[in-house]
Amino acid sequence: MIVLVALVIALVMKTFLLQVFVIPSGSMEQTLQIGDRVVVDKLTPWFGAEPERGEVVVFKDPGGWLENDHKPSTDGPVMRNVKSLFSAVGLLPSDDERDLIKRVIGVGGDTVECCDEHGRVSVNGTPLDEPYIATGNSPSRITFKVTVPPGRLWVMGDHRDLSADSRYHMGNPGSGTIPVGNVVGRAFVIAWPLSHFGQLDVPDSLSSLPVRAAGSAAIGPVPAEPPLVMGVLGVLPLLVRCRGTRGRDGPVAD
Repeated sequence: MIVLVALVIALVMKTFLLQVFVIPSGSMEQTLQIGDRVVVDKLTPWFGAEPERGEVVVFKDPGGWLENDHKPSTDGPVMRNVKSLFSAVGLLPSDDERDLIKRVIGVGGDTVECCDEHGRVSVNGTPLDEPYIATGNSPSRITFKVTVPPGRLWVMGDHRDLSADSRYHMGNPGSGTIPVGNVVGRAFVIAWPLSHFGQLDVPDSLSSLPVRAAGSAAIGPVPAEPPLVMGVLGVLPLLVRCRGTRGRDGPVAD
């Protein structure tokens, strides 16, 4: 009975509230290191809140982003079924998950462009200060200018020289942008290892940009808000209690 209740609780947590993902690549360095575990807020999107500029989000592959990364399973039928059960409740990563993690740079209606005379990315004509970019990387070695369609996002990795992000998929439908509906949730804290523990804040240069809907003028700054799930659950005690378990360890792929 205890095991059954634990599995049900894990399933509910994974489906509606929190999910833990493992970082398998360096596309978000230095913000996220390979092997880091991040906690993703899945509750806030249920209340209709769309991702904002500067947030680090996990999203489903919109098609073609991970086509070369899928590796067939070598497990036998028994082990495959056991893994499928544990993956369903978030106790093991799923071999079939097609998730990525990137930072939101532009939302619907934004014009994202690179580069200005100082080599910076700009949003709606405002150049960005991007202290989160990996050391030695330029904001972008690819020149682009994209207007983000409504209901979509322009996303980029913090390790710009290593991240195959929106810039590399501009020939796809949406000009490299991803549907808001593909977003699993916002990564808001690094839970493990403890040496990397900390909250994933929205940079001031992005949170202070004016709101700009498609075809409209700027109407003021975007206030940075904490994830709703933090107020509902009190995430820090939860993380301490769950430290000894894997939770739902990935995969987040690039």
